[in-house]
Amino acid sequence: MLDLIKIRRELHQIPEIGLEEYQTQKYLLDKITEITHGKNFVEQRTWRTGILVFLHGSAPEKTVGWRTDIDALPVEEATGLDFASQHEGRMHACGHDIHMTTALGLLDALVQKQPKNNLLFLFQPAEENLAGGKLMYEEDAFGNWVPDEFYGLHVRPDLKVGDIATNTSTLFAGTCETFVTFKGTGGHAAFPHKANDALVAAAYFVTQVQTIVSRNVDPIEGAVVTFGSLHAGTTNNVIAEEAKLHGTIRTLTQEMNLLTQKRLQEIAEGVARSFGLEVDVELVQGGYLPVENDPNLAKDLMTFFDQKTDANLIDILPAMTGEDFGYLLHQIPGVMFWLGVDSVYHLHSPKMSPNEDALPFAVETISKFLNYRAN
Repeated sequence: MLDLIKIRRELHQIPEIGLEEYQTQKYLLDKITEITHGKNFVEQRTWRTGILVFLHGSAPEKTVGWRTDIDALPVEEATGLDFASQHEGRMHACGHDIHMTTALGLLDALVQKQPKNNLLFLFQPAEENLAGGKLMYEEDAFGNWVPDEFYGLHVRPDLKVGDIATNTSTLFAGTCETFVTFKGTGGHAAFPHKANDALVAAAYFVTQVQTIVSRNVDPIEGAVVTFGSLHAGTTNNVIAEEAKLHGTIRTLTQEMNLLTQKRLQEIAEGVARSFGLEVDVELVQGGYLPVENDPNLAKDLMTFFDQKTDANLIDILPAMTGEDFGYLLHQIPGVMFWLGVDSVYHLHSPKMSPNEDALPFAVETISKFLNYRAN
């Protein structure tokens, strides 16, 4: 029996950014070797910092996949825990340490007896920054181990331990990272007529781009356009020659995402023309498509958790969070769901601290479901 709390705390101390998860990969490989020792129906592969573990079924008709992400965020931890991050400026603030520990627990539970159908456990890097799921799929990391159905979870701090929440349609938004740079002419603050102020144009753009949501997006569908970073100028009496903005678009359908991208580009170009500036707009879709659950598989999963386990099953509305599992679910039918971890602090907070009671609950409950799907 694995010590889930010990594993989670050890993983929590070694957070690493996407495609740099070398210490994490080594830790996971050591645990996987321990768990699968003597099981001749198990194979494994690595891809960069990712790991794939394949359980050959005794009479396979399909392959059932379980995915966990393994990377962390560039966040300075402020939990004060005695097992806090040992890596400065890095933290498992999104709960991927819980995800990994759950996956190891599930592997340990399901490897005790060879399943009828194949099972794939994917330990995927770079969820937060480089769409590792998309990279793995496009670089054929799966080979002949591509699942027929794929499942995964994400912790949710505002749900209680024992809660599992999902729906039969879209669970998470698709995202698009945006970079906008206005380029003007710098000058002395006392002579604004001899310069061309990029900062003013950027400020005007930030206010105007809000009209996309209020005037271009169907209010029933919804969208988010947020610019969280604006850098311009060097001091109080120098007119800024350049202004850089970094933001995000989030929508529940890909069609709405493309419309929002188009309007953002048009507004940026219009503002630039009106101020006599140049503008550069970079829209990075990457692999962060909407997380769209397969309706039939989701219905089956929800029925199982509701009727066959002690989980408190919640049929939940979509959220504007993004997840690169959405890319894989556009290639392979499957389901993602929320796991309640009952934390006062939300995802990406430097104080986010999940309730570890969620671990034994998750392993016991989800292993029953995977066993049902694999046999």
